This record gives sequence, C-alpha cells and structure tokens, in this order.
Amino acid sequence: MVSAPFRAAAARVRHRLSRPVRPSSRRRTAPKALRATAPGDLTAPARSPWLRALGMLAVVVLGAWLGLLAVGSIRTPVGPMDTNMTLRPSLTGGSRINVAPLGALELDSHIAPLRLDVEVDRLDPERSQILVDQPERFSGLEDEVTRDVAAGTEELAIRSCVAVISGATALGLVVYRRPRRALAAGGLALTLLAASGVSAYATWNPKSVLEPRFSGLLTSAPSLVGDARSIVTEFDIYQQELARLVTNVTKLYDATSTLPVYRPDPGTIRALHVSDIHLNPAAWHIIASLVKQYEIDVIIDSGDTMDHGSAAENGFLDPIRDLGAPYVWVRGNHDSTVTQDYLKKFKNVRVLDDGKAVDVGGLRIAGTGDASFTPDRTAPVGGKAAAQLEGARLASALRDQERAGTPVDIAVAHDPNTARETDGTVPLVLSGHLHRRVNEQLKLGTRLKVEGSTGGGGLRAVQNEKPERVHASVLYLDRPTRRLQAWDEITLGGLGLTTAEVSRHLPEENLEKDSPASPTPSPSSASPSPSASPSPSATRSPGRPTPSP
Repeated sequence: MVSAPFRAAAARVRHRLSRPVRPSSRRRTAPKALRATAPGDLTAPARSPWLRALGMLAVVVLGAWLGLLAVGSIRTPVGPMDTNMTLRPSLTGGSRINVAPLGALELDSHIAPLRLDVEVDRLDPERSQILVDQPERFSGLEDEVTRDVAAGTEELAIRSCVAVISGATALGLVVYRRPRRALAAGGLALTLLAASGVSAYATWNPKSVLEPRFSGLLTSAPSLVGDARSIVTEFDIYQQELARLVTNVTKLYDATSTLPVYRPDPGTIRALHVSDIHLNPAAWHIIASLVKQYEIDVIIDSGDTMDHGSAAENGFLDPIRDLGAPYVWVRGNHDSTVTQDYLKKFKNVRVLDDGKAVDVGGLRIAGTGDASFTPDRTAPVGGKAAAQLEGARLASALRDQERAGTPVDIAVAHDPNTARETDGTVPLVLSGHLHRRVNEQLKLGTRLKVEGSTGGGGLRAVQNEKPERVHASVLYLDRPTRRLQAWDEITLGGLGLTTAEVSRHLPEENLEKDSPASPTPSPSSASPSPSASPSPSATRSPGRPTPSP
C-alpha cells in the first residue's frame, strides 16, 4: 500500500514528460534538462541525430588518438640505425624525420589525416662496424633498408589498428556505458584508420625527398650539402669543369711543346690507356675530353671499372657508347662476369678474355680477365700464384698467335703479376690494379706499363687522408711497325681538386738516338709554362716520383 503513491507519482512524471512542450518553454527548459540528464537515462529528451553523430565522432577521434599515444609506437632497426616509428593525427599528413639533437626533416609524402613520425635514436655500432669491415654489403644496403622499412610499416599498421580500436572502445565504454555503443566506436575508429591508409597510398609522392623542409640546426643543411637534386647538379658541373680543364691544359701543351725528339705525325696510332675507374662518373667526362683532344684511335681499359660487379651497377657503363672511340676492356678483380656479359652487348666494345685477340684501331690486342673476383676487398683465392698461372695461359695464347702469323702488338691484363708472365711474347703489355704508375722494361724485352686509377680510386678515395689523383696515358705507336714511340702522362687532382699536369716520355731505345738536353714542357694549372729537364723521360711533377724503368 505504501508503494501505491510512488507508482502514481511516477506515472504523473512520465505523463508530463511525454506531453508536447511549447516552443517558448522548450527554449527555456531545454538547457536545464540537458544539464540534469545523466548518461543512459531512458527518460532523457530525444537529441538531434546530428548531435549524436558529432558526439560519436568526437569519441572515436579522441579515443583513437589516445590509443596511438599509448601503444601506437614501435621500435625498429632501419639499416644501421635504430628508429621509433609512430602514426600521429594530422591535418596535412606528410612525414617527419627527427634527428635529435640536430632537428627535423619534413616531407610532403602523402595527404591524409595521419602523419608518419620517425625518430632516429642512434647509429648502431655493431651494424655500422659490419658495413666498415665488409664494404661489399653497401651494394645490398638499399634492399636491406627497403625490407626494414616495409617490415616496420607492416608492424606499425598492425599496432596502430589495435591501438585505435582499443582506445576508441575504451573511451566509448566510459562515455556511453553501453558495450554496443563502445564496440561501434571501435569499429568506426578502424574504418577511419583504413580510409586514412587508402588516402595515403593514393596520394603517395616519392619525389618528396627532393624537396624537404628542414628545421632546427638542420636549417643550414641545404646551404652546406644541398638537397638530392642540387648535389647531383653540382657534381655534374664539377665533372664538366674538370673535363674542360683537361682540354685547356692539353691545348696549352700542344701550343708550347718544343720536343724535337718526337712529334706524332697524322699517321701515328694513338691509344688511350685507362684503368681502375671504380664507379667514378667523372671519369667518363675526362675520357671523352681526351679522346676528342688527342684524336684517340682506341681506348684500352685494364679493368676494375666497377666496385662490386653487381647487376645494379651496370647502368654506370652506358656512357661508354658515346666516348667516340672503340673501347677494349678486360675484367679486373672488382668486375664480374655479369659486368663482362653486359659490356659484350655494346657495339663499340671489345671484351678480351682467355687470350682472345682483336684487330681494332690499327692494332692487334689480346688480353685476359683477372683470375680472381674480390668485390669485398678480401685477399684473392690463390693470390699471386693464380695470377701468374693466368699469365702463363695468356703467354701461351700469344705464342699461338705468333706461330699463326698474326702476332699481337699489345697484351692487356689487370694484375701486373699476370702481365709479367708475357715477357718475351709481346712488345708491350698494359695493366692496372696498383693505383699508381709503373714503367718497366722486363728481362726478355717486353715493356710493362701499369696505369694509375683513372677514377681517382673511385668513391672509396674519400676514406683517404688526401684525394687520390686521376691518371691516364696517351700512347703513340708507329703505324708501320706498331711499336711504342712515346707516351703522354695526364695527371689530374683528385675529387674536388682542379689541377692538371701533362708530361711526355720516350722509351730508352728512342732516347739513345736523340739529344739528352731537349726541353720538355710540363704544364699544370698552377704553372702552365713549359719547363726544361735533362731528358724527356725525366719530366716529373714536383713531389710526384715516377717509377724508373
């Protein structure tokens, strides 16, 4: 009986709440009623669908953001670096790479309501030391980084899905106190993340790395090193200037030369000897300039054009097609059969191996590839003995050519140990490998000429205390006899330097027939005037010893 009045009172309240409210009174009472309404109250007045949708969206976004902050970050290695990768809500999208304490690098990589943050924590000493000890791994570093980034992105995507679902569901449960509403918030958060991922994929801009924005101390980076595009542009300018320097110095040399002992006539065969380019693209500009200036008949490359001999490096060889002269090539210990097969496809290239001989530029040239392949700079298997055995095979091939009535004029082998075994079977043998010049008359009459590095040691030369010089030689051979009459040694400053020296030398047998006091010019960028020397073969640059024969 006591409960009867309460039931009557509740009925009157429900009746009053169900009555239509006049507009004027609704405006006055609505704010108060809304403030007094508890979440989940069944007697609360019906809200607008738009307000309910906005409320749900706010719960989803805020919950997803809190979830990403709490558990949406992963720690992953990228190459030799340790990084933290995180997704963050953003109005503009893009990517931000933080390099503490230097600053940050921002890229317009995509358009989506999510930004990728990458924190570079440190350079792992163990993985870095492996790259130093095993430089051949640099050839696969790009693939390794790509795999690391892909694996990290996949893990980050899974972690982010879990984070946004958990965050939105937990916040929905707190706000609505209904499991169904909470699960709906989690589902909407996952849908929003998936839509953002699709937007990022559709608007992905790989060229954004060419136009980065710097902040912090890194704001000085563009003026110091430039972005990727300016680096390429500046290096191209350096290559062109270096080639132009070669041209100007050789013109000066021709104009001031007063050598009565040897003057090449129009019928003289001119061969350009290059070696050990080691992936330096500036070498192609220098070679092209020398070919044009000296009217070269044939280019002879004694190997180590590459660094690792990988297929990824093959595109570096393409400028050979446009050098303006036939190109004779033998394999070095940094070149592979993959490199060799690629060069065989070029119309102007003659690849020599196993004692093969070709007629090119008025000369008969034979050669063999190096006995070892050591892209990682390890000691070759077999060492000197293997090189000498390869030289013995080359010498046998040269004797076979002579017996057949087609004697070889020049032999080519990368390793001087291989080249020495040809003594007595050919007038002249060319090699490289040492990154320094050697001119030696062997016991049985063959002249051995070892060329320095035409690539200045390649990009590895930056490891040295001083840049390695660039070397090439122009060989003058008499057309009727095809014997060496003289050679010009061209020496350029290494990477970043702009100095050049040219000096002419004669074989000893030619010197005996000429005056020993003939002046010889040795122009350089610092002192272009000709200088006198006791004999042409003694012409040397100050501080640069030339091996005596």
